[in-house]
Amino acid sequence: METLTADPPEQALTESPPAPGPANGRVPAHTPALTPPAPRSCARCGAPLADGQDWCLQCGSGVPGSLGSSGWRPAGLIVGSVLVLALCAAAAGYAALSKSPAKARVLTTTVAAVATPAPVTPPATTTPLITPTTKIPLGTIKAPKIPIKVVIPKITPNVTVPLETKTTATTTTPSSTSTGGSSSEAPKAILLDTNAATTYNPYNYPASTFGDPSLAIDGDSSTGWTAQVDPATAPKMAEGLLIDLKAPQKLGALELITASPGLTVQVYGANGNTVPGSITDPAWVALSPSMVVKKRHQHITLRESKRAFRFVTLWISRAPESSVGTPQAPGHVTVDELELFPA
Repeated sequence: METLTADPPEQALTESPPAPGPANGRVPAHTPALTPPAPRSCARCGAPLADGQDWCLQCGSGVPGSLGSSGWRPAGLIVGSVLVLALCAAAAGYAALSKSPAKARVLTTTVAAVATPAPVTPPATTTPLITPTTKIPLGTIKAPKIPIKVVIPKITPNVTVPLETKTTATTTTPSSTSTGGSSSEAPKAILLDTNAATTYNPYNYPASTFGDPSLAIDGDSSTGWTAQVDPATAPKMAEGLLIDLKAPQKLGALELITASPGLTVQVYGANGNTVPGSITDPAWVALSPSMVVKKRHQHITLRESKRAFRFVTLWISRAPESSVGTPQAPGHVTVDELELFPA
């Protein structure tokens, strides 16, 4: 506002005074032109200034008569104030950021302080809760103790009774089996010499048609004595397996294991120092009837158990149909194992 008031006087000084008019008051035909004002310029740098411009746009200095004479001071003040405000804002932001973790730490410490007494209080509360309810478990504890004491004496006599019955049952089972299969199952098999078994061949078949008789008394049921079936007379056979006990013994049973089920056999016994020359010799005593062996394991109960015999023969009179074979490939029968039991 001061500049505006100051400018008119300067213009008044430059303008020329009006020419005196005629005395009669009439305007003359031609009036002289007014001189234009001189252009304004910065007193410091000489840059042109527009009308009404108080500050130089080049150097920032003020026009004489404006608010300030020098241009860098106001600008410096403005820049300094802006910098101060920026620093204050940065300091406030840093303070806010630095204060936030401090609050978080206070919260964590308070939570930890609260968590520590929490587990302490439950045991304090549980202990008084148990004490008033001790009457209930005491009653429940007494209840199972009474039936336990009652059950224990009941179990002990009950256990002894079935044990006695089981022992009697086990003792009676052997007696029942011995009666069913005669008393020959109770004793063990007679121990035989390795050379006690021989082939009984009264009709002089070739020796090559027979196997090793000792394999029938070696205790191994996977091996045995074999006898070839003559294709000319098949399925009839006339040979056997002879056992020499070396001394007369009373016999009760014969146990046979054969790989040729279906063969027909009969057991004979004889005494003396020599073997009878023929199966039809009266010295032979039939200790069993003629029978067909239907199973691989066959138990044969012997007669004449009160008499003693030294020689025992398992006589084979007929081969099964499956063992006949052909003239080009004759069949054979097998005695895998033979055992004798005393009476």
